Amino acid sequence: MIGYISDNLLIPILDFFYGLVPSYGLAIVALTIVIRLALFPLSAGSIRSARRMRIAQPVMQKRQAEIKSRYATNPQKQQEELGKLMSEFGSPLSGCLPLLVQMPILFALFATLRGSPFADVPYLVNLKILPPDQVATVEPKPFTSPRHSIFVTESDHFPVIASLPGGTKIGAGEKVQIKLQTLDGEGFTNMLSKYDEGSKYSPNWKVTKGEDLVKVSSDGTVTAISAGDATVEAKIPGLAAKSGFLFIKALGQVGFYVDGAINWDIAILVGGFGLTLLISQFLSGRGMPANPQQSTANKITPIMITGMFLFFPLPAGVLLYMVIANIFQALQTFLLSREALPDNLQKILDDQLSQKSKVAVATATATPSETGRLPFEPKSGK
Repeated sequence: MIGYISDNLLIPILDFFYGLVPSYGLAIVALTIVIRLALFPLSAGSIRSARRMRIAQPVMQKRQAEIKSRYATNPQKQQEELGKLMSEFGSPLSGCLPLLVQMPILFALFATLRGSPFADVPYLVNLKILPPDQVATVEPKPFTSPRHSIFVTESDHFPVIASLPGGTKIGAGEKVQIKLQTLDGEGFTNMLSKYDEGSKYSPNWKVTKGEDLVKVSSDGTVTAISAGDATVEAKIPGLAAKSGFLFIKALGQVGFYVDGAINWDIAILVGGFGLTLLISQFLSGRGMPANPQQSTANKITPIMITGMFLFFPLPAGVLLYMVIANIFQALQTFLLSREALPDNLQKILDDQLSQKSKVAVATATATPSETGRLPFEPKSGK
């Protein structure tokens, strides 16, 4: 499904925007905004549900406990009353469905930006090399890799797969050819010959595991030497992998720290991701009653995720998408936080904020004897 969405929805949109503004960086920004706008109703439903549940949860938990205690001997009545409670405030799971519906599109968008034209595309084939006397007992199972749309010009691209008709189990001493081909069976090399600069996108073959077990030639022919597990990779260069955008040196660049040098453009993108995530989480709690545990999690989570992405192998183009998506999410959260709440939830929120205000005033005006400490004593951390 992800490949279908990418080939039939996202890449055509990408082609359209690149035709308007011949910049793959701007095309990423435009594609991200279009997809986020299309998914706005679904993500808005999740944000609204989370906001309402944050207000209603304390009351719901108290009412649920009362219902279970009151009707402990009458399960039917208990379920009836719990159902009425859900009807009044909504189900905590109601925000999950919109999120699940939009996930395939977001995964497809993520996969699109990790592949051609923004990054080099690897095809990995895991091989099992068997002793010659065991090969005859193995039933051949043809191998086909996931497909990737490969760009050979700014406007020409087609899905390509790697295939091994006889399967990935081969005998020591045998030779097999891994074929890169289109979905209709035409060889990738033959397709490249139709384009003036097609040779620039010829695959680079190498053995990434088991170099002493197999050898691979420039046309994808694998020679099995001895038994064991091996992996062969064919990598097709991405058309825009080395294209820059604003402060980004190359959209296909991967890694914050490479070969002893710091890639500051990657660092800026990761920092921007963390900052926009922090802002989005701050806005989601705007106007809500204080929750110390949630507040701590909102501060720690962006730091942890940001630190992880410093060393997570994502192309700069994907990080650009993540920053733009977070900015859009923050704007969406800000707008939805200003929406009027249903009367029952607004009353609960007003009561919660009023109670919080009373506690704060009482604490501020309390005498030392009331608080149990002298003025010069530090506050207890307990």
